[in-house]
Amino acid sequence: MPTERITFPGHDGDQLAARLDLPDGPVLATALFAHCFTCSKDIPAARRIAARLANMGIAVLRFDFSGLGHSQGEFANTGFTSNVADIGAAAAYLAGRDMAPDLLIGHSLGGAAALKAAGEMPGLRAVVTLAAPFDPGHVAHHFSDALPAILRDGAAEVDLGGRPFTISRAFLEDLSASAMTDAIHNLSAALLVMHAPRDEIVGIENASQIFLAARHPKSFVTLDGADHLISRAEDAEYVAEVIAAWLARYVALRPPAPPPGAPEGIVRVSEVDPAGFLQDVQSGPHHHIFADEPEAYGGTNRGLTPYGLLAAGLGACTSMTLRMFARRKGWPLTRISVDVSHDKVHAQDAETGSRNRIDRFHRKIRIAGPLDAAQTARLLEIADRCPVHRSLEQGAEVVTTLREAADTPP
Repeated sequence: MPTERITFPGHDGDQLAARLDLPDGPVLATALFAHCFTCSKDIPAARRIAARLANMGIAVLRFDFSGLGHSQGEFANTGFTSNVADIGAAAAYLAGRDMAPDLLIGHSLGGAAALKAAGEMPGLRAVVTLAAPFDPGHVAHHFSDALPAILRDGAAEVDLGGRPFTISRAFLEDLSASAMTDAIHNLSAALLVMHAPRDEIVGIENASQIFLAARHPKSFVTLDGADHLISRAEDAEYVAEVIAAWLARYVALRPPAPPPGAPEGIVRVSEVDPAGFLQDVQSGPHHHIFADEPEAYGGTNRGLTPYGLLAAGLGACTSMTLRMFARRKGWPLTRISVDVSHDKVHAQDAETGSRNRIDRFHRKIRIAGPLDAAQTARLLEIADRCPVHRSLEQGAEVVTTLREAADTPP
């Protein structure tokens, strides 16, 4: 997944730092991601969601609000209104590259800002909020102990997540003046509200208020077990998968034309987590699975092993070939199942010095239906003619080329 490091002018001219995560192939849609309160574009949830969407053909711009992360500006001089304006500046940057956002994603306070900013983005097709507050003033509970000092002195330094931030009275006044009901009700884009029932930072009642204030089309998806920051990898991946599936109803995610010589398209395998072996396997914009290794070999056991995928290809091709033949003959074949096992374990096979070069697949075919002995024998012959079987027996040539390393986030 190539990533561009870019900057663009924010609401007051300060340069905002951003990453544009791009698909390896054609861009089918563009998303803009607004991060949570005092967070940054590089928090795990933002990185994982952007990477997953990019693998589906959706470009994602994630940026740091003014005064946060790597962006210029003073946090003490910002507020909810400036966050909304920064989102508008990010959208303008994308439009200048002929990539005007189709989708706006906002996390926590960034979700409230996204709802507010959406009204100024006429070409926007969809908005997603993640753990967003209905009332932006909700964030004041993070520093409730400092409120008297802020109101008395005009500003005070508070500790948020172990980092010092200066919160001004103007910041509080801006939050309290930012009513959301009209902005949500007048939203002209489809809305997806995603929230964890046990969110201890922003309660689930906020999701209900947002959902009720919005008009159709609107959807709600619960993030069972997730925390407010969506810090677990599996929760972030689930969020991305739901967003992509939901977005297809409102944005035409047309698959790219297959390249010459590959009529069935490209299968793209991308590493999910460099600390393990989990792989994101994407075939076009609609088909996705995981590949992994068992826990005993350092994986997380969240997907088929590479040899498991190979065995699955043989079993699926066998079943399809038998069904195609029986259908053409008009034979009463009612059910097919194929069990495939493989003698070697991929992780052991990959060990340096391994001398076992022989692969043996055991295939057990079960068929049902009122077939006679001749038909059964013929189907067994046909099984050996499945294309994957022939490829495995005859061998195949693998032509490998090396692409330039893409810029990727840390």
